[in-house]
Amino acid sequence: MHGQQAGQAINILIIGAGVGGATAAALLAKRGHQVTVLEAHTYPGGCAGTFFHQGYHFDAGATLAGGFQPGGPHAMVGEELGLTWQVTRCDPAWRVHLPDRAVTRYSDPACWRAEVARAFPESAAAVQRFNHGLESAADVAWAFASRCPPWPPQRAADLVRLAAGLRPAMIPLAPHLLEPMAAWAARSGVTHRAPRAFIDAQLLISAQATASTTNALFGAAALDLPRKGVNHVAGGIGTLSRQLVTAARANGALVKYRREVVSLEVRDGRVVAALTADGERHACDACIANLTPWGLQKVLGTAAPPSLAHETARRGDQWGAFVLYLGVRDEPAHDQPTDPVHHHQVVDAYDAPLAEINSVFISHSRRGDDLRAPVGHRAITISTHTRSADWWRLRDDPARATEYADRVAEYTERMLRLAERALPGLRARIAVRLPGTPVTFSTYTRRHHGGVGGFPFTSIFGTRGPGTGVRNLWLVGDSIFPGQSTAGVTFGALRVADEVARAANIQPLSPHH
Repeated sequence: MHGQQAGQAINILIIGAGVGGATAAALLAKRGHQVTVLEAHTYPGGCAGTFFHQGYHFDAGATLAGGFQPGGPHAMVGEELGLTWQVTRCDPAWRVHLPDRAVTRYSDPACWRAEVARAFPESAAAVQRFNHGLESAADVAWAFASRCPPWPPQRAADLVRLAAGLRPAMIPLAPHLLEPMAAWAARSGVTHRAPRAFIDAQLLISAQATASTTNALFGAAALDLPRKGVNHVAGGIGTLSRQLVTAARANGALVKYRREVVSLEVRDGRVVAALTADGERHACDACIANLTPWGLQKVLGTAAPPSLAHETARRGDQWGAFVLYLGVRDEPAHDQPTDPVHHHQVVDAYDAPLAEINSVFISHSRRGDDLRAPVGHRAITISTHTRSADWWRLRDDPARATEYADRVAEYTERMLRLAERALPGLRARIAVRLPGTPVTFSTYTRRHHGGVGGFPFTSIFGTRGPGTGVRNLWLVGDSIFPGQSTAGVTFGALRVADEVARAANIQPLSPHH
């Protein structure tokens, strides 16, 4: 029901102004509902926010923005809200620096085919065959996702809506529902370590898992992102949430910062109000939480359904990230004065797991974007996947405080060494250096153990829907299907906005209605 007005206006409370919460807020306000957003921080965006430090605007976590192509989630939201996104398409999308070669991931299909032939001469035919199948599957997957299917189904009506969204083109993809990306690659003949590492490195960023466990259909859509379009966001990726908040306010929504929700008041199986750390009480008919399941359990307290407690107990931690935020002097090398690549991934060794600085992802602001850095400077974010528990063990043991500081120093040095393979001379140009660990992320995002990126997408049947076990309470964000990236989170928010509006149209959500 995109763009339709709900039959009955209700009072909707949204916890968190990340991309998911801000998208739902803007859509529901546009559809005539009374919307209040409570954000604990001083700016919107969450893990896809942009913060200010010593003259630079750094992307806190997410640095890639996709989904603006026709039929893409951001395009759908922009059309409904009348937004003109402040984005510019990047081509090439990024460059992957493997131990023995560099591979530039062009968005243009012809350029990409030529690059595959150049970069993978030992297996070019197999990689081309794999890419062809991947692109066909991704087109079908994106088209299906654009219909915002209620996946996973949570009630009988969801099955009816799912059936209505199926198309004949999806039938050939059925075998991929249950297989990992690695099986698809092997069947295509992609067995050489270089293209396999190339695939694994990108999947770790986009699906939080490598080809051996990533679901093939999700992996196809994730790997196809450059063809659909990777975009530079003027002023940093946080601009997306700022634009959404502006649209929500223009349609009557109330957005309050420095309002940390500490508990939800539940009565007769429904959320009736949220209480903030500064003592405010906000009544509501429906509630949307831009939180992880652990965060939701915390604010529900004893009112948390047993199913939620079971979920948080059995789920493993999300990946954490070690991040370096660098402000650097912009001194382009003489041989590459106008290198168009703004994102790099560097893999150190083929024979080691990709996390813990064996792989780093680098994003830097565009030259001349004075919304990101002072004139003549650029803002850079460098990150690597890391196990959060290791950092917390050091942080929580006073006797190991020195070890925590030593580990930060070690990771910083190793990360800079690896980053200089992509950006020679980087170290000498650094003006500002700010490290961040999972402990840092937890402090600023309130996420459980500082987890980032959602859950590893290993099974289409193991994904999480927005339901919470509380009748008028929904989750948005990277915890729900389809999860990762601003595009995935926006698809989830579109679904939740429809479900909330549909519920309001069917029946009153609180006694006073």
